[in-house]
Amino acid sequence: MRIGLFFGSFNPLHIGHKIIASYMVEFSDLDKIMFVVSPQNPLKEKSSLLEQHHRLMIIRMEIEDNAKLQVSDIEFNMPQPSYTIDTLIRLKEKYPENEYALIMGSDNLKNLHKWKSYRQILDYCIYVFPRPGFKINGTHENIHIVKNVPQMEISASFIRDSIKQGKDVSYLMPEKAWKYTDEMNFYR
Repeated sequence: MRIGLFFGSFNPLHIGHKIIASYMVEFSDLDKIMFVVSPQNPLKEKSSLLEQHHRLMIIRMEIEDNAKLQVSDIEFNMPQPSYTIDTLIRLKEKYPENEYALIMGSDNLKNLHKWKSYRQILDYCIYVFPRPGFKINGTHENIHIVKNVPQMEISASFIRDSIKQGKDVSYLMPEKAWKYTDEMNFYR
């Protein structure tokens, strides 16, 4: 099975994340998309991060009716911060029957050279979707540009800041994610 790995903090999950995952599984050669919830991105601050089990549960609730989407907590029991290459190796060891590919925005591709063992990461297929304001430069045989992914200028930090200001962001988040976030009083 060919599985696209969509890494992220998902802090919080928003409609842009679901649109990307849905598009990639329906309009590429990937059989499934796995949201890989990262306890801590090595290039980001941890201070505003919602507890990992809440982020995992929110995604699980949102995708429970779609067999082509799944969520993984594989990084929860790995050293932090988590590094993509270590997760790829762990997944390949646990599930050798699967083929894994990365899904990332063009903003991440720009900084790929800063990632741990990035040359080894390039041994995997990488599906890159455009992000507003980030051109896709350079090519590599394993980098596949997916041009028609719907683009949205939405970010988790914008949603967190808006919630803190008392704004209604219910249309920027999937319904179950928003309901849980609102009921639990997160990001206020």
